Amino acid sequence: MKQIIAMGGGGFSQEPENPLLDTYILQQSHSARPKVCFIPTASGDAEGYIQGFYKAFSAYDCVPSHLSLFQNTPKDLEDYLLDKDILYVGGGNTKNMLLLWKAWKVDQYIRKAWENDVVLAGLSAGSICWFQEGVTDSIPGELTRLECLGFLKGSSCPHYDEEVDRRSSYHRLLQEQKIGNGIAMDDGVAVHYQEDQIFKVISSRALAKAYQVSYVNQQVTETEITPIFLGN
Repeated sequence: MKQIIAMGGGGFSQEPENPLLDTYILQQSHSARPKVCFIPTASGDAEGYIQGFYKAFSAYDCVPSHLSLFQNTPKDLEDYLLDKDILYVGGGNTKNMLLLWKAWKVDQYIRKAWENDVVLAGLSAGSICWFQEGVTDSIPGELTRLECLGFLKGSSCPHYDEEVDRRSSYHRLLQEQKIGNGIAMDDGVAVHYQEDQIFKVISSRALAKAYQVSYVNQQVTETEITPIFLGN
C-alpha cells in the first residue's frame, strides 16, 4: 500500500524532545526493524542536520542511513532507495531539492519506491514536495507557488501557524488563482495518506490543526481538521 506522511513541521529537527511524529512514522512500516533513509537534499546536506537525524534515530529500533547527492553518493541510487522501508525527507529549499532530484533521477526512484510500499515522510520541503504544488520560501523574500512532484493531488502549505506570512500568502495565491485548493498544516501536524486519500491526521501538539483550504465563489474558505493528538 502506498503511504505518505506529510508534516507541516516537527520531528527530530524541530521537536527534539518530542518524538511523537517520528515514532508514528516508524510504526507505519511493516518491518520489525525498519531501514530509514534520511534525505537532506533541501538543506544542502547540512552536516548538523544529518548528525541530528542519526542522534535521534539511533535511539529507536531501526537502521538509520542517509542519502547524499553531494558526496559519497551511492553508485546505484535506485537500488539504494528501493532497499529502504522509510524515506524521510528533510526541510530546506524545495526548489533546489527538486532540481537536484530530477538531475539524478531521484524523483523517479522515489516514486518507484512509493509504488513498492516504501513509506514516504517529511517535513516542510519534505512535505510539500509530494503534492502537485506548494507554497514555498525557496525564493528569498517572498512566498510563491512551486510545482512539485504530484504524487498527491492539490496544493499544500506547511508552517501555517508558526510563520507570519504563510496563511495570508496562501490565501493571496488562491485569490489570484495562481495555486489550486489544498491542505495547510500547523507545525506539529502530519497528514497520513494511504494511496492518494487522507487516512488520518495526527499531531504532536495538543492545539495544532490542519485545514482544507479552498477558493470558492470568489472567497477563500478554511475547513478546520482537528487531528488525533498522539500524546497523553
